[in-house]
Amino acid sequence: MKNLFLALAVMAGVSATAAVTIENNEVVSVYQEKQYKKIEVSQVSKEALDKIKKSYGTYTIKEAHKADDGEYKLVLTKDGVDTTATFTSAGDLIKIY
Repeated sequence: MKNLFLALAVMAGVSATAAVTIENNEVVSVYQEKQYKKIEVSQVSKEALDKIKKSYGTYTIKEAHKADDGEYKLVLTKDGVDTTATFTSAGDLIKIY
């Protein structure tokens, strides 16, 4: 019973991209990071590009990647400095790395 409560507690704190299994009465969790596939910058939706350019118009998009859920990971460059950021499919900023 103690293991069941521990497994439920771990599952509650794990994101949707993780898997939790119980092996030999031990809880094992495996985190799987979202996978992005490299795409051409021209394949980023117009709606997203327009919104990104409003906020980051002084940056150039050097690389573009897309996840299965439509999220974008873009490598932006300005003055020779690269910055990686993730955006929603609509072009809203999620995170800057």
